[in-house]
Order: sequence, then C-alpha cells, then structure tokens
Amino acid sequence: MALADNAGCAKPSEDFPFPEIIELNVGGQVYITRHPTLVSVPGSLLWEMFTQKNIRSLARDSKGRFFVDRDGFLFRYILDYMRDQQLVLPDHFPERSRLQREAEYFMLPELVKMLAPKLSKQNSLGDDPCQSDPEELSPSADATRNLTSASTTLPSAVVGGPGGAVTASVGAASTDVRRAGFITIGYRGSYTLGRDSQTDAKFRRVARIMVCGKTSLAKEVFGDTLNESRDPDRPPERYTSRYYLKFTFLEQAFDKLADAGFHMVACNSTGTCAFAHDQTDDRIWTSYTEYVFYRE
Repeated sequence: MALADNAGCAKPSEDFPFPEIIELNVGGQVYITRHPTLVSVPGSLLWEMFTQKNIRSLARDSKGRFFVDRDGFLFRYILDYMRDQQLVLPDHFPERSRLQREAEYFMLPELVKMLAPKLSKQNSLGDDPCQSDPEELSPSADATRNLTSASTTLPSAVVGGPGGAVTASVGAASTDVRRAGFITIGYRGSYTLGRDSQTDAKFRRVARIMVCGKTSLAKEVFGDTLNESRDPDRPPERYTSRYYLKFTFLEQAFDKLADAGFHMVACNSTGTCAFAHDQTDDRIWTSYTEYVFYRE
C-alpha cells in the first residue's frame, strides 16, 4: 500500500512551482534556504521573484540554482533579516552603507530604516557602526581632519604675513595626507615543460592574486575589486592575509598600487618541480611569488 506523500516534501506543481528547499547563487556565493523564508516580506524583490508562476523567467546558473547578481557576502545579512525581521551585525562592521544599498535593491524598507545613521542612537560615540568608511576609524585620518580644521581657523591676515606661505602650504598638504604602510601581492602559478624545448611549455593562468596588509589600506587601493569573502568582518585597522582580487592580471594590481602612491621595495619567489607522468619526461613547475609595496 502506497504511503501518502509528506507535505513538506511536496514536489513543485503548476499552482506551486517552487520546491520547499531553494538553492540560490548570489554573486558566486551559494545559499540554501526554505521557500517561506524568501517570501516572508510581502512586496520585497525576493517575494516577487518566488511567488510568480512563470518560474522559467528567473535566471539560473550552470547547476540550476537561482541566480541573483548582487553582493554575495552582504546577502547573508539580507537572508538573516528575511528569517526573523531583525538586524544583527558583527562588531566593527565596515559595510553598513553598502548593506543599506543592498536593502534598497531588495525592496526592504524596514531594513533600510534600521541601517539609516539617524536610527543608531543606542550605539556609543566610540562604537558607531554607521561609519561605514574604514578611514573613519583610522587615527591618521582623524589627524588629517584635525589639521584641516585647524588650518581653516587661522586668521586671513596671517596668510599674507611672513609665515603665510608656510601656513597655506600646511593647510593644502593636510588634505593630501596619506597613511604609510605595506601591501604584499602574492600569486601561485604553474606550467608544464616538455623534454624537447621551452616552446613546449604549457602555461597555466594565474588563478588568484592574494592581498596581505592592513584592511583599510587594501580597501583604499583596490576598492570593489577586493574580494573580502574569506575574511569579511576584519576591522579596518587590523591586518589580513586572506583577501584576494577579483581580477587575475598582475599588471592591473600594479597599476592600482602605483596610482595610490606605492612603489615596490622587495620581491621573492619559490618553485618546485615534479614529473607529470611516470612514462614521460614532462615536468610540472609550480611557483609562489610575492611582491612587497610600500607607501611613505
């Protein structure tokens, strides 16, 4: 005798085309959640997506997961809010303004209000998460603002006096003060070398360019091209070695560092060799190279 199907395991139908458990690919990050969670806020973008009957209109990735072209790291907080309509952020969260932008995109007005700076009265003056700019937490950035405000309070008569040129130059330079520090770029590469000549070498493209250094410096130089998914909650003044770049061209990374005033001070490389097959003389060379950049 056949048993009745469990309601929680019901298959999609014409009236209800979505399964109970839904896999999402948000900007390359995979999330698995229940369908009621995605439709828990009526009128939101996710509610509109997963209440329609024409399921074929939704984008999917190569594995059949529903695809959303947004920030995959920040979506975890969007999904948490969809579960219980509450907002819980980690300490020293540096992406508050970007998360507010994501909330606006997903049409979550209550979450937008929670993220607005004017509603953060419960936070202390020294721990205000509304300051999403990493430089706001930097002592050198505070010194820069102090120098700027001090220069604007100087009497105008002093500018024309004997020390006026020096005073004006100090005021102008204060707006260009940049933090000194090191940034290290590292990457792994490999190639197979035949026994005949180097023309038989088969090079493998650089898979990932790693970034090591202070979080605030890395974000200043690389901006949105910096992938923070492996170390998402790192405070601005802490150091990390887990960030990597969203592009794979070393020259592009060097250009960004040069534009930010960095110059190379050191580099090193290590390599290993192994035979590709027991029956052939083809060898696989694997190397790891680091470039150290410094800005005064």
